[in-house]
Amino acid sequence: MILFCDTSALMKLLVDEAQSDQMRQISTTVDAIGVCRISWAETMAALARLQREDPVCNEDVEQARQHLIQSWKTFTIVEVSQPLVETAGRFADVFALRGYDSVQLAAAHELHINAEQSVLFACYDRRLNQAAQLLQLEVLP
Repeated sequence: MILFCDTSALMKLLVDEAQSDQMRQISTTVDAIGVCRISWAETMAALARLQREDPVCNEDVEQARQHLIQSWKTFTIVEVSQPLVETAGRFADVFALRGYDSVQLAAAHELHINAEQSVLFACYDRRLNQAAQLLQLEVLP
């Protein structure tokens, strides 16, 4: 099974947040972790914001960055292509999603269609999870 993580789920693997324990446990039971290429920029931006808002956690943020750098090499990356962003545009319209959320969903959907194993969608956004379920993706409970 491939665990596809949007940025909200990926952050839970990197820093201690609510449901981090659940994400870390699940990540040890899957064959691979899948992410969209844009997750790098989104995650680095989220870590930078965390550092700005809470300078006390500088060391934790730096450890999270290093963890991302090391882990990224092992992830299954879904590339952002013209067909993917066109699909994302349709998903944004049909499911009333924000731009990058629709790109994440399109990436997970593409992986679901093309992977030789099942894909579990990990996300902490209710609307995005509902859209994923409508696309027949298995969603992390």
